Amino acid sequence: MPVIAYLRVSTEKQHIENQKEEIRRFAETRGLTIDRWVTETVSGKTQNKDRKLGPLLRKMNSGDTLIVTEISRLSRTLTEIMSIMGHCLEKNIILYSTKDGYAFDNSINSKVLAFAFGLVAEIEHNLMSMRTKEALALRRAEGIHIGRPAGSNVKLRILIDNRKEIAAMLRQGRTVNHICRTFNVSRTVYYTFRKEYGPIK
Repeated sequence: MPVIAYLRVSTEKQHIENQKEEIRRFAETRGLTIDRWVTETVSGKTQNKDRKLGPLLRKMNSGDTLIVTEISRLSRTLTEIMSIMGHCLEKNIILYSTKDGYAFDNSINSKVLAFAFGLVAEIEHNLMSMRTKEALALRRAEGIHIGRPAGSNVKLRILIDNRKEIAAMLRQGRTVNHICRTFNVSRTVYYTFRKEYGPIK
């Protein structure tokens, strides 16, 4: 079963050799031989599907081993780290984090630890959602408009500026499609205009 080392740095200025040496020492203590090194320079905030890590995880099979120096090398978001660890547990991929001292395999201890991390991630997600809703509710209560300011859309602005002409076209029996073609806007923009500005006179 292949043993793969994954190394990531955020900028070219950071040195990846330190991570390599850390993983080499760890592998020696475990009697492991690194079969493949995967390195990349990318922000940890970039989703794993947009990094080398995504395809790597999809190709790994049951019994394979993935080694990183720190869990944070997988991602900078707790939610995605949990997703990656869950993927590894489902596929029976062994995951080692050398500095953190974590070993995620099929043991009961690993499953308990992964569950604990997952619970923390879920709580964090729920708290963020709750804080966002509370902040929006407070702004509405203070009379602050939420969303796009009226008229900020360029296409919508065109209809606003030509409101009288549109009213005349409607009185002449022109269709919505005709008006949209005349001003080069979509029906969605037109109906947004009607909704926000009421009956056109």
